[in-house]
Amino acid sequence: MSRRSRSGRSLRIAGSALALTLLLPAGLLGSAPQAPATSAVPAHFVVVGPVGDGLAQTEDSVRAVGGTVVQSWPQIGVVVASSPDPAFAATVREQPGVEQAGASRNLAEQLPPTESTRLETLEGHASGVGAAAVDGEEPLEADQWDLPQIKADQAHAISQGSEDITVGVLDYGIDPAHPDLAPNLDVSRSVSCVDEGVPDQNQEAWQPQDPTQDHGTHVSGTIAAARNGVGVAGVAPNVTLASVRVIDDGGFIYPEYAICGFIWAAEHDFDVTNNSYFVDPWFLWCDSDPDQRAAAEAVRRAVAYAQGHDVVNVVSAGNSNWDLSQPIHDTESPNNGGPTQDRHTGPECHVLPGELPGVVSVSAVGVNAVKSYYSNYGLGSISVTAPGGDAKQIPQTPSANGRILSSVPGGGWGWMQGTSMAGPHAAGVAALVRSTHPDWTAEQVIGAMNDRSDPLPCPKDYDGDGDGVVDAVCAGGPTGAGFYGSGLIDALDAVTR
Repeated sequence: MSRRSRSGRSLRIAGSALALTLLLPAGLLGSAPQAPATSAVPAHFVVVGPVGDGLAQTEDSVRAVGGTVVQSWPQIGVVVASSPDPAFAATVREQPGVEQAGASRNLAEQLPPTESTRLETLEGHASGVGAAAVDGEEPLEADQWDLPQIKADQAHAISQGSEDITVGVLDYGIDPAHPDLAPNLDVSRSVSCVDEGVPDQNQEAWQPQDPTQDHGTHVSGTIAAARNGVGVAGVAPNVTLASVRVIDDGGFIYPEYAICGFIWAAEHDFDVTNNSYFVDPWFLWCDSDPDQRAAAEAVRRAVAYAQGHDVVNVVSAGNSNWDLSQPIHDTESPNNGGPTQDRHTGPECHVLPGELPGVVSVSAVGVNAVKSYYSNYGLGSISVTAPGGDAKQIPQTPSANGRILSSVPGGGWGWMQGTSMAGPHAAGVAALVRSTHPDWTAEQVIGAMNDRSDPLPCPKDYDGDGDGVVDAVCAGGPTGAGFYGSGLIDALDAVTR
């Protein structure tokens, strides 16, 4: 798959610019120089070795060169390590039991701290939450144009999902007291992975730390907000949610966090995971760089481990209006401090986890069922599409707000837009399929999602932002596959076929 050189416009904030920890892409060619160290603060590394008991030798090698074993995952042959030595990765690669090794954060721990600006932001709160439900709907459901778009309202008359199906939300954490989410949240299987990738089940660790950490709560409402006469309804309002925090207080998702999250999902009987993020600090991780190659291999093994435990992994495609099937010119990586690089990607560069084998990659549409102006796309890079919102496509709803309405921390509701909002619609449909067919494997569920999606044709002269200039070219003609993959997800088919 070739990549045409393209300058990236990172849409980082919902509204004028989007980006939740949404898979924003970018990539590089050649070896990336390490960020200069300014102190002896320990940096973090992933060390890849043999699966199983043989990883003990890898751990010994980490210690032999002055490193600390932070977390060991013999299930996938990965050690998370720390060392104050910026040359640790190069040194440990020469040791026995080590297949690959690399800095997982580009040595940013040894630079002045920074915060991510990539997450989508809340675009206002819903008013009138005390209004009475109409015709059996939730009080705010009239503003949820996204549910009828995927026929979820019709599906709910047949099935609202099973509590036996669990969706793990790998994100910023879920507000455990939110009235739309508390009925479905399993606190016993919730966890934080942001303390160096070490699981921590204390509620204080996995819940949002303040109201600005709203992304995970918003995503969760789209998946499974209860039909309880309060607020909004989710796509699968009876399924179970679990909070898996993989975004730290700085807004970053490092490889060790994602690895922990996928292994947790695999070993705690999750049926579906929702992943509305890309792994930091590289928008794309390139095999031509030994550090990036090692971290990418570790994440790949963790995702494969989850798939091997029959988990359906749903991933958002990203908010940069990039054609992921073509080369991308990235000038914003690494995104966690230090100098960025001017990089041109090739086929050896991949978004994590969005371009890993077997995941369900989801692009976004607005109310008109046309690609949202920010959504990434690409022939062969998108599995399905789903409502992500688009402020430029105006619905005929009480609010006339083209974004996605869902729950936010503190017991409220608000609007966001992004492929981060599209992914949870697909995760909800996956949960409905698994509820209807509990004996189906993850592979069968993914196949059904693709087969039962409604094809959308490519638009002509696509001008997503309305400025009179063609913004993207959709490959696939009447199939629309370049923008929409197999098509728009269909919740009704999920419960009737």
